[in-house]
Formats: sequence, structure tokens, C-alpha cells
Amino acid sequence: MLYPAMDGQTPPVRGPLSRTALGLGYAGLLPQILCLAMILAGHEWRYAALAGGFAYAAAIFSFLGGVWWGQAVQSRRGTAGAYLVSVVPSLLAVALFLPWTFGWEWPGPALLYLGALILLSPVIDRALGFAPGDFLRLRLHLSIGLGSLTIVLGLLSDRVI
Repeated sequence: MLYPAMDGQTPPVRGPLSRTALGLGYAGLLPQILCLAMILAGHEWRYAALAGGFAYAAAIFSFLGGVWWGQAVQSRRGTAGAYLVSVVPSLLAVALFLPWTFGWEWPGPALLYLGALILLSPVIDRALGFAPGDFLRLRLHLSIGLGSLTIVLGLLSDRVI
């Protein structure tokens, strides 16, 4: 069997996160750092950097919902509430994109809201109770990093537009 931990009988392997998981997790901050650097440098693509920063943060926020869904399924303790919370990030990410679609003020406010939601997302991890401690620590670090960088992009958006 290719995936013995998924056969319903073998418990999943637990242990510390691998160096690969940690390294790639922290590397996930690089796209937002690059967007911020382009704006601070006055790069000609700074508006594209704002849009890219929003798209990246929205994708990661949506991905978190998928992580929560997967944890609920894998734990076999998922409730309707856990699954409902899991779909909210994708819906919020799309809702925060709508102002640009309609030509309203964007991306500053959307980046601020998205950054704040990412900063708060570890609260959901904790409330759901599916993730081990080492994963929660990584999630906290990455959420502080990505959430803060996204908020800074939102604060700098007036310089760009």
C-alpha cells in the first residue's frame, strides 16, 4: 500500500517537522518580501507588486482553509463547524477582491483586511485543535510574517496609486 497511514487502521506518523517543511514554510514569505522591496525601491512595476502581494496573500489564506479542512477530515473529529470555518478563507479572499473588480478603492483596504485575517488565523488553528504543537509554532511565525508584510503593503499602497 502506498499510503499506509491513510488506510484507516495505521495511525499517522507524528514527529517534529522536517527541515524541508520548515525551510519551505519560511521561504513562503519571500514573494511578499519581494513585492514590498519593489514598492520601496520605486520599481516601475510597483502597482503590479501590490496586486501580486494581494493575490499571494489571498492564495495562502485560501490554502489555510484547505489545511483546516484536511486536518478535520484526517482527524475524523471534524464537525460541521470545522468544515464551515474551513471554507470561509476562500470566500473572504474573493470578497476582498471584488472592490477592484468594481473599480472601488483597492488594493489598500483589501490588503489591510487580508493581513489582519492572516494574523488572526492561528486563533482558528488553536480553536480547531487538530494540529500538533510544532506545526502551530510554524503557523504562528508564518502568519505573523505574512500578515505583517501584507499590512505594510496595504499601508504603502497610497504611495503607489
